[in-house]
Amino acid sequence: MYSIKSILVYCGSAKGNNPVYTEAAQRLGSVLAANKIQLIYGGGSIGLMGVVADTVMKNRGEVIGVIPKFLNVKEVGHGGLTSLIEVSSMHERKAKMEELCDAAIALPGGYGTLDELFEILTWSQLGLHKKPIGILNVNGYFNGLIAQLDTMVKEGFLSPANRRLLIESDDVTELLNLLGDFRPESGTKWLERNQT
Repeated sequence: MYSIKSILVYCGSAKGNNPVYTEAAQRLGSVLAANKIQLIYGGGSIGLMGVVADTVMKNRGEVIGVIPKFLNVKEVGHGGLTSLIEVSSMHERKAKMEELCDAAIALPGGYGTLDELFEILTWSQLGLHKKPIGILNVNGYFNGLIAQLDTMVKEGFLSPANRRLLIESDDVTELLNLLGDFRPESGTKWLERNQT
């Protein structure tokens, strides 16, 4: 059904205060497994990270986790995955996850989720990859972030072309379809003075 074979998922090491976040993570995990889309993620066993991974594994899907040694030592690493890759640093983790995926999705999370999301967006802006990137806007969680991005365009700090690098939906199936339909625009957008 989908042309994408592996999706990198960024999300919280907490579950949040509303059960809708857990339900969305379970829905995503079920859809990934049903469509034989491999999950790439940070390798944790807790929070929404653990929920997505557990759901994919429960539904006989494939999960590759990438975790820094210092986090694995603290017993945050998930022991029941298809594969758990241990790396030396957070930087190496992000690079390895991007290398393994065809697309990336962010679910609700905290500083780490936003750090990972904006880094992979920046890499796209710089032309280092051409992979689609989306956010699953569960319960309007990212509404404030979306408004900030639009302010950045309005004030001239983000081009409309680079704004379009982030795909948004509150529905798992729609988001996966949008990611599959994504076609990168040509040019070195971050260097262009013309903001069209």
